[in-house]
Amino acid sequence: MAKTASAGGSRGAPGGSEPPTTRESGVRSWGLLIALGAGAFGALGCEAARTGANPELPNWAHRPSWSIQVDYRRPLRVEDRRVGEPYERGQPEIDPVGGRVFVGSSDHGLYAVSAANGHTIWRFETLGPVQSEPLYDPTADVVYFGSNDGALYRVRARDGKLLWRFMTNAEVNKRPVLSGGVLYASNANDTLLALDPETGKAHWTQHRSPAQGMEVVGHSGPVVSRGMVYFAYSDGNVIAYDAKTGAERWQPVDLSAEAEQLIGDVPQYLDVDTTPLAVELTEGHAVIVGSYEGGVYALDADTGNQIWSNPAIAGVTDVTWWSEPSRPDPQGGPMIPAKRLVIASTGISGLWALNPDTGERVWQRELPADAVSRPVPLLGALLFSTSQTGLFLVSPLDGGVIDGIHTGAGFAMPPAGYGTRAFVLSNEGYLLALHIAAPR
Repeated sequence: MAKTASAGGSRGAPGGSEPPTTRESGVRSWGLLIALGAGAFGALGCEAARTGANPELPNWAHRPSWSIQVDYRRPLRVEDRRVGEPYERGQPEIDPVGGRVFVGSSDHGLYAVSAANGHTIWRFETLGPVQSEPLYDPTADVVYFGSNDGALYRVRARDGKLLWRFMTNAEVNKRPVLSGGVLYASNANDTLLALDPETGKAHWTQHRSPAQGMEVVGHSGPVVSRGMVYFAYSDGNVIAYDAKTGAERWQPVDLSAEAEQLIGDVPQYLDVDTTPLAVELTEGHAVIVGSYEGGVYALDADTGNQIWSNPAIAGVTDVTWWSEPSRPDPQGGPMIPAKRLVIASTGISGLWALNPDTGERVWQRELPADAVSRPVPLLGALLFSTSQTGLFLVSPLDGGVIDGIHTGAGFAMPPAGYGTRAFVLSNEGYLLALHIAAPR
């Protein structure tokens, strides 16, 4: 029987008692697949048939069907929470060794479920929807996560017992970061925190007054690299802090001013809500962020100076780094060079892949009337969810659609993947376990 812990009173076990269904096929989004990628399908498939294996393509690029299978679909929401926020945003966290998946829900709970069958191991109740991605620390066997009740939590992974609770006074929607013995977290009130992970006591905090007027839902998370913490704010500024002391390491970079110059007026949405990427480019260490109205920017990690920008990408909600190491040519030719891309997700124009050294577009994959989640690199491909049309697997090389599946539900959260497995919670409160197979 599942255990239930609570931060605000005890509740019964979750309602999802319906047994999981094994290996559902789902509904293939064939009409949409044809609309999105018929040309790519035909080109890749026919070319592969004529010329044999192409080392520049993933192993399965010429097999754009039936790569995604649903292992099970299990309800994950208590019955008395049927009315509330109509979406689930927090990407699941996978414990591959323990065979567990940790995922938050709009029903105010954090769940630990069995990866094998979706059965609930325990549920921890908070005082608000849990829309953050949890962080599992295998060394201490604990889970850190935030809630819309304004608190950051540390619970024991084996049974959900509360270890500490830190009140931040605003929604915590982003995944915390554990680095150098310090836990870094942020909230929707433009506050950045550095905490002792054992006690929950604050080492230091930084805060900026939130932007006036309308904001896009969500906020940035921190990224830690080379002794600095990078963070973006709702007023459009990006700042680097000393990871130990919290002191500013470079002056705020105002990307809302960049957007104002671009559109010739004050932007309606000033937000930089994407969690920065700390990467190494040809020119050196860089931080890559996305502004909702200003596009994607690469900043020098040491100074904050702009390296490049791509203002053509509107509505950026996430940025992801994809890379593939160099490898031998299976046909005995020269080594296949390493590849790197910045992938920008948007709520307006689908996915964009950019050259990380120049910011130039490599490819774009539009989806009709759909917001696109952050893609997850999986088995040489990119898996992502959409707000209306299901889940898709695309090639990172050209954006060509490999497979798609419509489950009858919309998604707001990115899937989480490990090996050949992926997990995602639909906006209707169903946990889907997916099997991703490379056609042979």
